[in-house]
Amino acid sequence: MIKFLFDMLPVILFFGIYKVGENNPEWAHGIVSDYLGFLIAGGNVPAAQSPILLATAATIVATVLQIVYLLVRRKKIDGMLWLSLGVVVVAGGATIYFHDDTFIKWKPTILYWAFAAALLFGQLIYRKNLMRSALGGAMNLPDAVWTRVLYAWVAFFIGIGLLNLLMAFVVFRSDTGAWVSFKLFGISGILFAFIIIQSLFLSKHIQEDA
Repeated sequence: MIKFLFDMLPVILFFGIYKVGENNPEWAHGIVSDYLGFLIAGGNVPAAQSPILLATAATIVATVLQIVYLLVRRKKIDGMLWLSLGVVVVAGGATIYFHDDTFIKWKPTILYWAFAAALLFGQLIYRKNLMRSALGGAMNLPDAVWTRVLYAWVAFFIGIGLLNLLMAFVVFRSDTGAWVSFKLFGISGILFAFIIIQSLFLSKHIQEDA
């Protein structure tokens, strides 16, 4: 549970900062103008864009601090966290510089598709099931089941990436605040449901192997 909250910290912070900025636009605009103005093309940004820029900057800082914390504690840093850092710095940096939320809205999709690509690359090129590497110590499953688990996660990441684009640019195209809420609650809810369904499926095979 603690690890989950640690991993979710940037997403939660993004939501919280955006909502505070949305409810206090003058405050958000002042912070962005004073501390981010030098990073923004033209130096000025409309007040309406300030909440998303402030939330994006906070997410970048939070992700960097996660890495620093783990390095200081000499803890292992997952490859996915490094990947997340790279994507959020590039997409978030572009959002701030161009003051255009299109980039940060693409960020979850890019990240999920990168996860899917990494799983496929490991399986097809190196013949290594990365899901088995991550979870094999917690459960004993037949090889065929591990393969199905991997491809299920690949399909999930591709699907959730497409869903994010649908919500960001079609359903909530003119309501960034609604997309921000979906990003935290909607995607997290779908992820929990997927994990529960998969756990029920795997429990049968774990019992059979016992």
